[in-house]
Amino acid sequence: MAIFNFTTSDPSTFILMGIPGLEAEHIWISIPFSTSYLISLFGNIMLLFVVSKEQTLHKPMYLLICLLALTDIATSTFVVPKALCIFWFNLKGITVRGCLTQMFLLHTVSFMQSAVLVIMAFDRYVAICNPLRYATILTNARIAKLGLVGLIRSVICMLPLPLLLSRLPFCADRSILQTHCEHMAVVKISCGDITVNKMYSFVIVFVVIGIDLTLIALSYSLIIRAILRISSKRAHQKALNTCTAHICVMLMMYTPGFLTSVTHRFGQGIAPHVHIILANLYLLLPPMLNPIIYGIKTKELHDKMGKYTCRR
Repeated sequence: MAIFNFTTSDPSTFILMGIPGLEAEHIWISIPFSTSYLISLFGNIMLLFVVSKEQTLHKPMYLLICLLALTDIATSTFVVPKALCIFWFNLKGITVRGCLTQMFLLHTVSFMQSAVLVIMAFDRYVAICNPLRYATILTNARIAKLGLVGLIRSVICMLPLPLLLSRLPFCADRSILQTHCEHMAVVKISCGDITVNKMYSFVIVFVVIGIDLTLIALSYSLIIRAILRISSKRAHQKALNTCTAHICVMLMMYTPGFLTSVTHRFGQGIAPHVHIILANLYLLLPPMLNPIIYGIKTKELHDKMGKYTCRR
């Protein structure tokens, strides 16, 4: 139960409702939110610290892991603090500009994560299929350029979302059934024609994520073909182990994202709190688990992290 009630009725603001139907449990729901946020911050900051300190980790693969860590920190930071304000203090109000900014940043970072995963798949393809040329094909400077291209792509793709929404009239009831300003949740409180908004969001997600998944699938099909040509069983295992962490991270990101998208568009009979919980799992679980996965599955990184965490 919230201690304070600062919900606003100002027409220039939206109202984030948190998780409707589970208001009495908000204080308990805040526990996994805050716990996952703290684990995410600690794990990703620790990962960034270790890679920055260790000269031997200044390689393309670890720079990509750092890029992913930065997007993970951004994702959870854009969502959790505001959600905790709702759960703990009933601070549900958010300005229209603030809401559109949060929505733009969240979706931009989400597309950036997908771009990083594509670059990681290409990194693994070169490492396994063309190892002798790895150092010349993937330099640190080239990784930085690819990351910048991914960021520019994400900004260009997501910028029309808040611009299109800012032109729409909104209903008198500005209650958003979510803990954060997610595009489809904001669109639903508009009283105007939302056809263009829905079509644009659907097409851009379908095209961009479709292209990303196709490139990842192509990389891994070539990797599998190369692995099958290796006669040594030990070499087989070593090659597969280098891809395990990346595959786990991809499943963590794309599976909840796919389920969230499907339930939003086709799950009219599903209770609202189920939609909201799925959307939040998509934003909370990967940032928490990604540094754990890479810390365990990547031997060199695991050893270096152990050097700092197990000091006496």
